[in-house]
Amino acid sequence: MRPSQYFLATAVATACVASSQIAWGQEVQAPIVKSIDVQFAGPATVSKERILSNMRTKVGKPYSIGVSEEDIRNLYQTTKVFNVRFFWEPKENKLIVVVQTKGTVKEVLIEGASQIKASKLRKNISTKPGSELTEAEVEADRQKILSLYQEKGYKDTNVKTEIKTDEKTGRSTVTFAITEAGKTIIKRIGFEGNTHFTARQLRKVIKSRRHTIFSFLDKSGRVDQELLAQDIDALRDFYQNRGYEDVKIGDPTVTRTEGKADVELTFPIEEGPQYHVGSITVGSTKLFTAEEIGTALLLKEGSVYSPAAVQADIKRIQDAYGSRGYIDTQVIPVMTPGANRQIDLTYRIDEGSQSYVERVDISGNTRTKDKVIRRELAIGPGDVYNSVLAEASKTRLKNLNYFDRVDVFPSDTMVPGKKDMNVVVSEKQTGSLNFGAGYSTIDSVLGFVEITQSNFDITNWPNFTGGGQRFRARAQVGAERKDFIVSLTEPYFLDYQLAVGGELFYHDADYLSSLYNQRNYGMDLFTRKAINEVLSWRVDYRLENITIYNVNAGASEIFREDEGSHVKSQISPSLVYDTRDSVFLTRRGTRAELTAYVAGGPLGGNDNIYGADLEAAHYTPLPWDTILTLAGEVATVDNWSGSNHVPIFDRLYLGGSNNLRGFKFRDVGPKDENGNPVGGNTMARFTAEYTYPIIDRVRGAFFYDTGFVNKGSYSISGTEIASDVGIGVRLDLPIGPVRLDYGYPVQKGDATSKGGHFNFNIGYQF
Repeated sequence: MRPSQYFLATAVATACVASSQIAWGQEVQAPIVKSIDVQFAGPATVSKERILSNMRTKVGKPYSIGVSEEDIRNLYQTTKVFNVRFFWEPKENKLIVVVQTKGTVKEVLIEGASQIKASKLRKNISTKPGSELTEAEVEADRQKILSLYQEKGYKDTNVKTEIKTDEKTGRSTVTFAITEAGKTIIKRIGFEGNTHFTARQLRKVIKSRRHTIFSFLDKSGRVDQELLAQDIDALRDFYQNRGYEDVKIGDPTVTRTEGKADVELTFPIEEGPQYHVGSITVGSTKLFTAEEIGTALLLKEGSVYSPAAVQADIKRIQDAYGSRGYIDTQVIPVMTPGANRQIDLTYRIDEGSQSYVERVDISGNTRTKDKVIRRELAIGPGDVYNSVLAEASKTRLKNLNYFDRVDVFPSDTMVPGKKDMNVVVSEKQTGSLNFGAGYSTIDSVLGFVEITQSNFDITNWPNFTGGGQRFRARAQVGAERKDFIVSLTEPYFLDYQLAVGGELFYHDADYLSSLYNQRNYGMDLFTRKAINEVLSWRVDYRLENITIYNVNAGASEIFREDEGSHVKSQISPSLVYDTRDSVFLTRRGTRAELTAYVAGGPLGGNDNIYGADLEAAHYTPLPWDTILTLAGEVATVDNWSGSNHVPIFDRLYLGGSNNLRGFKFRDVGPKDENGNPVGGNTMARFTAEYTYPIIDRVRGAFFYDTGFVNKGSYSISGTEIASDVGIGVRLDLPIGPVRLDYGYPVQKGDATSKGGHFNFNIGYQF
């Protein structure tokens, strides 16, 4: 029993005795409190007046056990005491209050710290001179110090605490005595008893990692007891899901190399026999036949037995019934050991009855409008309660990224066969203010500030949230460019599945050429609609002013003829096919986009061009989490409606960090008489890139780029092909993705680049 509990129990018992005595002798009237004596067990760090002010029991008022209990609770709630005891003296009608008050910290001593500075430890603990002393907080600080040492690799460091209190003043000296141990660094991870799987396969299962040069980023190489417990569970699941149902994973041993910080981590394993599936039986059913259910199962007779596969098959059976509205279907697997290390499976199915949606109740949304949530739901009132579509609705709501949590579940109603669908969400912040800096070898150093709101509502003043619109404002200024963008997108225009949006922009760049500067400003309006889950179309209308200025005095005529302002009015329809599994780190899928565009003529402006661009990338996952990416692009542009050439800013270029990485920016393609890039009217490129994991958030890359730019429109002859090979590193850091590439030309074509070329990018492209 804790001291506070003991004191409370004693107080209540004392009060009960007193009360019984009063009840025996005086059944009508409670005794009147004549005096209250406050006594301190230990230092008096709280005044008697403050103790009395927090009590309802007063001199001159009747004594009550109920009020006494409330007084005890009130005194504990002041947080200034940690023990309280009441004594009632019936002969004198006197209440004695014994309290033990909390002290204050006079001094904090840290002894034995050399591997980590004492000043750093002090910054990370809460116990400080002048603060209130609590044993719980001192213990929490001891654990913080241990964690700091473990993070640095000092696994066996010990920390003890000592509290010395001056009984007169109540002030205490707190000492953290540290016994530092040698640094512990995992240099090798091994396994004993594994005969069916290699150490390399098993190392991919666990989270503990060997120390590497990148350990300062991902904190690998540390011996973490919590992580080791997770590793044991992960190894057990790995084996059992491959048929080794009886596997035993022992506690890993840590063996230190004498005189060094290096340790070897070894997991002992008893694999046991591998089990296979014997017979599979499905109990009596009405909606589906046993054969129909058996066909849908992943596990077949003779398959390796896997608990995960059993659970997956249960989900497949429930989904089959749930898609018909039988959402209460229960599936119970019965596993029976058979001969020859086989496990017989029987699925007992309680089908239940079909259900329909009565109502859809939405709760938890304080900012987001109901209609923004309802339009993402795949089923509604009156529909069969399809559990598969309900789960799809949950996924779609999660993908909005408006909510920390989304739950979709049925509840019973008073009507048989009717269920309410409950959608419960927990909202999160959807707006952000970001600022920072980036660098690339193309546009040099830049700084930016950006405001985004992914759940914007232009009609909801002054909060402007809850309508499901996308708003973005970005200002970016650097050594080679200036960019200002404001955009707004309505994904459900007039409540139809039709996205409509627009953008106002201003761009001023001098990195495009050493001979001129280029400024663009204007607007872009678009509409977009999904045809199905992987195919969508989009139409853009862009009106902009393009100015070529600060043209170098020695520039050739091809640059001078485009000097000045141009008005460009362009429409661009496009078709997008996208099956990628992720837009951040794609491992599987294809993305292809076909865009046609035309400017001038009846659209107005004085830039009369048309063209087309086909760009595609295919991603293939390979063993050991490696990825092969094949990407290509073909584009052409031409003039029309009386125009006699394609302006310098509409031409096509290759070279640099975004395509042919072994060459300088825009260096691949036609040149003027002075060797300056002037671009062309036809372009084709191809890239093959193979990436592989190094550590978490770090991937290496090998790549091959090739392509050409020809002067004429529709000119696909590759007489001036340029190619490069190279290596790279991909870092996923909090500031954004970092890409480092070094490419070396193997075919120069018409390029002038000499030697290899280094490309360095920090941050996202916009």
